[in-house]
Amino acid sequence: MAERENRRGRGRNREEETPEFADRLVAINRVSKTVKGGKRFGFAALVVVGDQKGRVGFGKGKAKEVPEAIRKATEQAKRQMIRVPLREGRTLHHDIEGRHGAGKVVMRTAPEGTGIIAGGPMRAVFEMLGVKDVVSKSIGSQNPYNMIRATIDGLQKESSPRHVAARRGKKVADILRKDDAPAAEAAEA
Repeated sequence: MAERENRRGRGRNREEETPEFADRLVAINRVSKTVKGGKRFGFAALVVVGDQKGRVGFGKGKAKEVPEAIRKATEQAKRQMIRVPLREGRTLHHDIEGRHGAGKVVMRTAPEGTGIIAGGPMRAVFEMLGVKDVVSKSIGSQNPYNMIRATIDGLQKESSPRHVAARRGKKVADILRKDDAPAAEAAEA
């Protein structure tokens, strides 16, 4: 009896340890297959999942019923999550472009209070990622699958000053310094 209670307790702790993810349904597509007796309908779902602290992923699922398609898409999204460095936990570190097929997206950093200026599928990605201030534009394909893939492609290219400093073998302060050259010339003169 005590052994069974311990097992239950451990299961609850394990669930508490895993981070809670928010998910956003972006698109549902109904597809039909014509067969001898009529039509068979299926559903495809596109879902974006994130922890709103810098991790995001997307997935697609297909099934005969909508809830099953959403469940499959959510599971796939959780498996394919990426981590994106954010500046001050609210915006991107630098402007980036992302491409996938005919879809191209441009994402720019924004000052505090700007909000999320983005179209439907891109907005879902930014909200699940935890970005609060960003300006973005989708150019080309309006297909939600391609827009999300292009957005994820761009976000994977983003690098924080810490990553750049580590790659160059310098300190973060050396990377972030601005307008040091004019000050150094004035000190020499």
